[in-house]
Amino acid sequence: MDLLFTLLATVVALGLLVTIHEYGHFWVARRCGVKVLRFSIGFGSALCRWHDKRGTEFVIAAIPLGGYVKMLDEREGPVDEAELDQAFNRKDVKKRIAIVAAGPIANFLLAILAFWLVAVIGITTLAPVLGPVEPGSVAARAGLVQGLEVVEIDGAETRSWHDVNLQLIRRLGETGQMQVMAIDGPGATPQSYTLVLNDWLRGADQPDPIAALGLTSWRPEVPPLLGEISPDGAAEAAGLRSGDLIVSIDGEPVDNWLDQVVPAIQASPGEPLEIGIERDGQPMLLTVTPQSREQGGEISGFVGAGVAAFEWPEHMVRTIDYNPLVAIPFAAAKTWDMTVLTLDSLKKMLTGLVSAKNLSGPITIAKVAGASAKSGPESFLNFIAYLSISLGVLNLLPIPVLDGGHLVYYTAEWIRGKPLSERIQAWGLQIGLTLIVGVMLFAIYNDISRLG
Repeated sequence: MDLLFTLLATVVALGLLVTIHEYGHFWVARRCGVKVLRFSIGFGSALCRWHDKRGTEFVIAAIPLGGYVKMLDEREGPVDEAELDQAFNRKDVKKRIAIVAAGPIANFLLAILAFWLVAVIGITTLAPVLGPVEPGSVAARAGLVQGLEVVEIDGAETRSWHDVNLQLIRRLGETGQMQVMAIDGPGATPQSYTLVLNDWLRGADQPDPIAALGLTSWRPEVPPLLGEISPDGAAEAAGLRSGDLIVSIDGEPVDNWLDQVVPAIQASPGEPLEIGIERDGQPMLLTVTPQSREQGGEISGFVGAGVAAFEWPEHMVRTIDYNPLVAIPFAAAKTWDMTVLTLDSLKKMLTGLVSAKNLSGPITIAKVAGASAKSGPESFLNFIAYLSISLGVLNLLPIPVLDGGHLVYYTAEWIRGKPLSERIQAWGLQIGLTLIVGVMLFAIYNDISRLG
């Protein structure tokens, strides 16, 4: 069932992104007077097809990893003399630039829409209040301590741990100072802390910026009182019930669900654990063998039991939402910020500041799609926005085969007053195709390596 859900989430996400991208090309081509022969979502065998009144064939194909818009073009076959004025290659170079650029622009507009929806719907998240700080760490040397709330990093407001993580990602591989503003409780005056970075996480595989600084998130004392028990799970099979209070694991006393029970279970996939409980005031011993599952590329244990409901302190909870009008500039600004971050990350990857092993392919995209969809609509919309920005940036790279490569060709034609020679264009396409295939294979290799 999990696999089917992940596949469905992946198909929905990729299908939406590809459709919007190709529709951008299609919409502008039609308005520039270019005849569109085929609009295809996916590659391979056609699952269904139909034609509109203008004769365009619409296709949904079996492999949803891309798509294309095929336009009338003399370079791809003979064109009737009566339709020459509708051929792509006969259009003014400015119109051709507009048609090519429309695909990536559509992806950025989709990201703005997704961020706008998240802003209007609103999210409930936890304030970035620090838990124990690792002694001797970068954060500890700067004076950060447990209980402080991070409100700003390098001048950017941080209202959640997600915001904190994004700001830290911007500094990967760098040397210099990071300015952190933090408060010691609601209404307190922000204090400045200077963190010194030295080739921070340079070349690290799958870096964890928050942990690398020595930071943890504050967590309440949650008693290990069981709530919901999943049917057919390890907890039910062992006889655990809702309302049981866990008092020991393998003879070691426990009194905190988050800090003691969860880590012990996650660290013991397939290994029997002797669980001491109190049920209706009576002590009992039960043996539970956690099942195994993959989390973050590692195998961990789970028993199919949740903790009884508890409330976070009110000052720890943040509800972040915007009215529809204010959400528009917010969504546009966030799209711009994420675009700059994506370009900066590519630059750091090319210069070795960020490991190329962080490059992800379709397997990782599918896993993140499934996980974000399970987390709720806000998480899935954020995933779609980030992926749409990545697709837009990727397609604008000046590599022949991609939209950005065609834009380079047409811009050169606009400046020179004539197109580049067929030989140069063909040579560039061969190099671009080789480069793109190589990057795709490397990304898939990274995906497979993470599975191991």
